[in-house]
Amino acid sequence: MTLAGAGDRPANTLPPLGTGPHRRRLGLVALIATFGGLLFGYDTGVINGALRPMTAELGLTPFTEGVVTSSLVFAAAFGAMLGGPLSDRWGRRKTIILLAVMFFVGTLLCVFTPGFGVLVAGRIMLGLAVGGASTVVPVFLAEMAPYEIRGSLAGRNELMIVVGQLAAFVVNAIIGNTLGHLDGVWRIMLAICAIPAIVLFFGMLRMPESPRWLVDKGRTDEALRVLGTIRSPERAEAELAEVARVAREDSAAHQLGWRAVLTNKNLRKILLIGIGVGIAQQLTGINSIMYFGQTVLVESGFEESAALIANIAPGVIAVIGAVIALAMMDRFDRRKTFIIGFTLTTVSHLLIGVASMVLPVGNPVRPYVILALVVLFVGSMQTFLNVAVWVYLSEIFPLHMRGFGIGVAVFALWVTNGFLSLYFLSLVQWVGITGTFFLFAAVGALALLFVWRFVPETRGRTLEELEEDVTTGAIYLPKG
Repeated sequence: MTLAGAGDRPANTLPPLGTGPHRRRLGLVALIATFGGLLFGYDTGVINGALRPMTAELGLTPFTEGVVTSSLVFAAAFGAMLGGPLSDRWGRRKTIILLAVMFFVGTLLCVFTPGFGVLVAGRIMLGLAVGGASTVVPVFLAEMAPYEIRGSLAGRNELMIVVGQLAAFVVNAIIGNTLGHLDGVWRIMLAICAIPAIVLFFGMLRMPESPRWLVDKGRTDEALRVLGTIRSPERAEAELAEVARVAREDSAAHQLGWRAVLTNKNLRKILLIGIGVGIAQQLTGINSIMYFGQTVLVESGFEESAALIANIAPGVIAVIGAVIALAMMDRFDRRKTFIIGFTLTTVSHLLIGVASMVLPVGNPVRPYVILALVVLFVGSMQTFLNVAVWVYLSEIFPLHMRGFGIGVAVFALWVTNGFLSLYFLSLVQWVGITGTFFLFAAVGALALLFVWRFVPETRGRTLEELEEDVTTGAIYLPKG
């Protein structure tokens, strides 16, 4: 089944994007906003190396280890649900500034915690901020971006997420191997997060609001002034006219709350597709590797200190994959990217399962083979799935339901992530690495079928064109 794609109706009525100061300004706006992604990555990745010394100092049990890890993730689900609607009402920019404050406060609670309870409270605060950032920052970038480079611009947030995770792995390895003898070394690992939170707060104070959000609120003059700083003058005028036209049509219909979405078959369908894409991404088990990679490597045969260093390899390949993904994002259709990605990750899971089965514990080759296959999996995930999924979720929903739609989809994503975080170590203990990755492979095959059958194409069209096609159902029609 082939669905309507980028080539059906190109958005060729707008003046060329051009070059000049407006492109540099757009790049600066994206850089500052993606510090939210950097914080997302560091806060989710730092637990990978901090958990073992944290457990030793605070006397955590396997269950409370799972609670500490998953509390951030479950809180992120609610942060995603709250962040989208809040940004619809309050503005993308103001919401990101609030998230920066939450990142800072959550970091302080974790660093200075006297025990388990305050630590979990801090992790919940960080989780709310991470979840909010995971919905608001991609939407902000997609709404600021011209359609020609929307994929690569919105995808920069995912690049910053994996840069944040890599930074966490590197910091963990350096601090763990140089200061590991100190009590509270994990507190130092967590404290680093305060720096990008400060940069995000003060940087966003100087950034503009989303012009599409301003148009939606009737503040057209402000929207034109913002567009004038990130587009050429003629492009700003033309783009504003298109955005305003679609906003007027939507306003004439009514605001799309959850009741309106659930009673409209086309909007309900796109919401379910968004939820499905988010869940499928998480069921690859990518975040189980990013959170518990050190544990997986220890289980495969590495010594604990060696695993801490070896764990940097997946972080490095994640950044490389994200850079490649950004280069591809505006050249390859989203559907093709998803299909390639789920095929490669499913094969990677099968290979990890086979390797752990045929290479017994104690075989000196085993840890290195499993590490290489984990790197292959993470590279496939980052190159073909992670960036594409976040870009897709930021662009697929109509303007009046965008905050609600991405909030619900990312809520489902984070809940899936949370359950995997809570039970991954128990699953490894129960069925071993072999059974765990064979299970991931089976789920990956189902995800591949879902994408092939249901997911429509979005590349190469403006947000306003996508909005019209989603609302009318044209986006689901086969190519003629």
